[in-house]
Amino acid sequence: MLSGKNILLGITGGIAAYKAAYLVRLFVKEGANVKVVMTPSAKQFIAPLTLATLAKNPVLTEFYNPENGDWNSHVSLGLWADAMVIAPATANTIGKMANGIADNLLVTSYLSAKCPVFIAPAMDLDMYAHPATQHNLATLRSFGNIIIDADSGELASGLIGKGRMAEPEQIASTIANHFAKQQTLAGKTILVTAGPTYEKIDPVRFIGNYSSGKMGFAIANEAASRGAKVILISGTSQQKISNPSVVRIDVESAQQMFNTCMEHFANCDAAILSAAVADYRPAVVAEQKMKKTEQSLTLQLEPNPDIAASLGKIKKQKQALVGFALETENGLANAQSKLEKKNLDFIVLNQANVEGSGFVCDTNKVTIIQRSGKKIEYEQKSKQLVAADILDQITETLSTI
Repeated sequence: MLSGKNILLGITGGIAAYKAAYLVRLFVKEGANVKVVMTPSAKQFIAPLTLATLAKNPVLTEFYNPENGDWNSHVSLGLWADAMVIAPATANTIGKMANGIADNLLVTSYLSAKCPVFIAPAMDLDMYAHPATQHNLATLRSFGNIIIDADSGELASGLIGKGRMAEPEQIASTIANHFAKQQTLAGKTILVTAGPTYEKIDPVRFIGNYSSGKMGFAIANEAASRGAKVILISGTSQQKISNPSVVRIDVESAQQMFNTCMEHFANCDAAILSAAVADYRPAVVAEQKMKKTEQSLTLQLEPNPDIAASLGKIKKQKQALVGFALETENGLANAQSKLEKKNLDFIVLNQANVEGSGFVCDTNKVTIIQRSGKKIEYEQKSKQLVAADILDQITETLSTI
């Protein structure tokens, strides 16, 4: 899958830089063309000559090469690459990338890249766990970058925990798998719903939920990376997506999301309904802000339209429909019931009371339940990787209907 691909490998100043030599060798062995960009501090951990010899290309570290007068164009590098891989990615460089601090050739090349970007963090466990680092990684994910998560084990400091760079074989495999699945959804149109809905009480208050939209945006990005055209219908969310194959439509209420889904579903090959849609809305919305009184307040609620059930009724034979079930009890039974009642092809169950699952967090632990009754339980993993599992199932489903 890497034969003939142009891979731009960025190496930063951490002890795991020595593993970059093995990574270059793996890429070259698979037939890839490799160019290496190093930060100045990375040269303290591994010699550029070693990497240049393995890559069969000069190693670039500075904007200007005084020996021959060449200007190393970050724009040209960004256009040349089919994939950019930063391994190891230190906390320092991750912070620069997340905030656009372009003070070296590696980060300027990253900002110029038009290709998928894969980032393999490597640092001590306290640095990795620090809120600043996690915030920066979340920001990079929101840009559509693919984080190859750090492993746990003994670190250079002597501490034991999460922070080890993924092994070169795993990194190379991730890149190869990306190219292998890249076009499996070419020519398909996928509708994805994401985020919460807000149901107005008055001009300043609403009924809502804690959904961040991270899961839906990860699904949209993954579908687009596989060649699909994606219609992303999002409730209020701070998540961002820049893939040109994703058309984002912002809505606020469940009724707006319902109307938009009904408008677009007929022209889609599949719909993945990951949004956390409010079941009820206030029967009456106050035109002015409701003032606090000493009396109790009772709100009369009325049901919102059921998007999944409505799409299930009009679903054609060649369309796939996927729902989500966020449960706190009786998860399997409730998800199975929802699957059958709403005419879904499969349903993704995640449970809000499981640590590292559900809203807000960057990870999820899901079980996919198929119409046949088959249940596939996955380990906890990043929402990006969960999205890949879901799209694998979509691809399989579309090939059989």
